[in-house]
Amino acid sequence: MGAANDNILKQVLTFMVATGIWSGSLKDGGLPGGQTVVALCLTIPFIFLSGYGGQVADRFSKRTVMLWVKLAEIPIALTAMVGFMTRNLWLTLFAMVLLAIQSSFFGPAKYGVIPELVKERHLSMANGLINMFTNLAVILGSLAAGPITDLYHPDEGTSAVLWAPGALLLLVAFLGLASVMPMPRVAAANPDLKFDLNPFRLYFRTLKEMAKSPLLVVALAWSGFYMIGMMALLIIPEYKDILGISYTQSSYFLGILGVAIASGSVTTGVVSGSQIRPWLIPLGAVGMTFSFLMLGSLTPSYLNVSIFIFLAGFSAGFYIVPLQALMQRLASDEKRGRILGTANALSFVFTSVGSVIFWLAKTPLGMAPNRIHLICGTLAFVGTVVGIMQVKRLTRNTDTTENESD
Repeated sequence: MGAANDNILKQVLTFMVATGIWSGSLKDGGLPGGQTVVALCLTIPFIFLSGYGGQVADRFSKRTVMLWVKLAEIPIALTAMVGFMTRNLWLTLFAMVLLAIQSSFFGPAKYGVIPELVKERHLSMANGLINMFTNLAVILGSLAAGPITDLYHPDEGTSAVLWAPGALLLLVAFLGLASVMPMPRVAAANPDLKFDLNPFRLYFRTLKEMAKSPLLVVALAWSGFYMIGMMALLIIPEYKDILGISYTQSSYFLGILGVAIASGSVTTGVVSGSQIRPWLIPLGAVGMTFSFLMLGSLTPSYLNVSIFIFLAGFSAGFYIVPLQALMQRLASDEKRGRILGTANALSFVFTSVGSVIFWLAKTPLGMAPNRIHLICGTLAFVGTVVGIMQVKRLTRNTDTTENESD
């Protein structure tokens, strides 16, 4: 539900600043414009607050953290509703920032609770299922964003339904709160933890600890994925103008991507069985490299864009699931929240870099939006090479951990 609401708000906002009622508003205000600002509103809070989110997840029961965070989502949805109904861009962007703040406290608890709920041999499948359901929510959120945007900003001659985006956000927020209620209660992992109010000192200390094991390499590989993913997500709304299609048809690409990642994630869980399979990481990177290079090279049509977006998403499942499982296994129980919070912040630093690369390629360099996929493919190729170089080390460390568990 959290992933659905993130995507509903982000996509409707992105459509509106890219080609809708707020097109050019951000650029006229001296900002780099459009999708980049929306993306940064979502990513920057994660960078500064994920460390706090990790500490909270360690200090308190992760179920309790998730419950309070979901309660906070309801007034945030109301804020977005007012922003859309009054057509106030700045209030709606403020709601986007608040939703990002809320999500930065949710992530470490969400991923940190998995090893507390399932046995170690089920980590790969659990992460595969979590990714599948998350991406099913992304599909629903992305698909809903298209027709909701068409209602909110219809063609001339049709009345706008100004309350539609906010009403959907509010409904999903209540469903998200209801979904946390039946979760099993779990004890606090480190109830005596003393909070460090300097997030950067916490990040630096945690990164130094992560560097003593493969955790840092895993976190960097995880972050690289989100940098490429952000660039790809910013390109997709541009296909509305590239292919001359509607908002709804454009949102189908996001749905295809979500189905693909969900399928790849659950397939990875099945293939992995009771173990973590690091060799799947470079395999996924190869698939993403090929798909993005094809998207950037071919003359776009609805069919070939759909095919290669699906292949990129399916490959992403093979890449991301083993990395998530490795981070959860290699992190100790009492530090897992902080490690995942630091990794989360690192991933959003990379995500912000991806947003900036997209803007630089599109605006100062004047690249056609679909050609920016070539940059994604090049970065994925770098990930392939690094993955192949590191897979033996990760496999050896995983085998050692399994033996110690036995």
